[in-house]
Amino acid sequence: MTTYVDRQTTLADQVTLSGIGVHSGKPASISLVPAEAGVGIVFTRTDQDSTIEVPALWSKVSATALCTVLGDPSNEGVATVEHLMAALFGMGVDNLVVEIDGPEMPVMDGSSSAFVDAIEQIGLKKLDRGRRYLKVRKPVRVDNGTAWCELHPYNGTRFDITIDFDTPLIGRQQYAADITPDVFREDLSRARTFGYVKDVEQLWKMGFALGSSLENSVAIAEDKVLNPEGTRWPDEFARHKALDAIGDLALAGLPILGLYRSYKGGHKMNHAILVKLFEDPSAFELVESPGFRKVGQVDKGGLAAAAAFGPDVS
Repeated sequence: MTTYVDRQTTLADQVTLSGIGVHSGKPASISLVPAEAGVGIVFTRTDQDSTIEVPALWSKVSATALCTVLGDPSNEGVATVEHLMAALFGMGVDNLVVEIDGPEMPVMDGSSSAFVDAIEQIGLKKLDRGRRYLKVRKPVRVDNGTAWCELHPYNGTRFDITIDFDTPLIGRQQYAADITPDVFREDLSRARTFGYVKDVEQLWKMGFALGSSLENSVAIAEDKVLNPEGTRWPDEFARHKALDAIGDLALAGLPILGLYRSYKGGHKMNHAILVKLFEDPSAFELVESPGFRKVGQVDKGGLAAAAAFGPDVS
């Protein structure tokens, strides 16, 4: 009898993508480089004199105001990682070095679509080590006014995201699904970031969102969508919030076996739930295929929480 082993993966070859940074408005390019088993997802800036690697971990998050930022973008860090991280999580990529030529990821069309297309074009390579998972053992919850988020034990990986905006154009929307590569590709990967024109105009004055346009964002003004093509789904707003949540929770460092629910959430709360989870070693365990056997605990000392701050507006 042959035992099926769910093995770790990387890309079958290197691939490069180019675009602009949504906040800087400047050209940005990344190369996705295959990595060995156990490496995880690591970012490295190629525009720096010395090579400094920043692992894609919740403990490296330094800001969540406008996007998710790892490390110090002026030095070794990188901003707007959530859309790539969502694609890697959703498509089952475990190990990769992301070489980036500046402080910000290319925004592409404001979704994960270009990253998914690149992954599918290159293909995945299975490695000689079983995949490890982070299994939620008991409920964990974070509240922030009327907003909340929580993790629950679940036999699989499920995201249940509810948003509630004052504008009737969006209102209350919910997206919930078990996340598989097919589901991520078909239902979530093309969901774009969105925002109010009045908010973007204010950000422009502050020197942010300089690269934001109708080519990479869904723009809302006076309760109507300004993009000529409209939305890609009636609930594209909730789908993008689910995409963001998947990318942010990918910073747990391993695929999560559990249910993540949020109401009025965003980057800040997505990060806060990981901080809360890792504060309690009894709330999770590491398991590995086959049969999801227990393999030990996370070294909390190596995953100390970093501060997240600022309002979420993505």
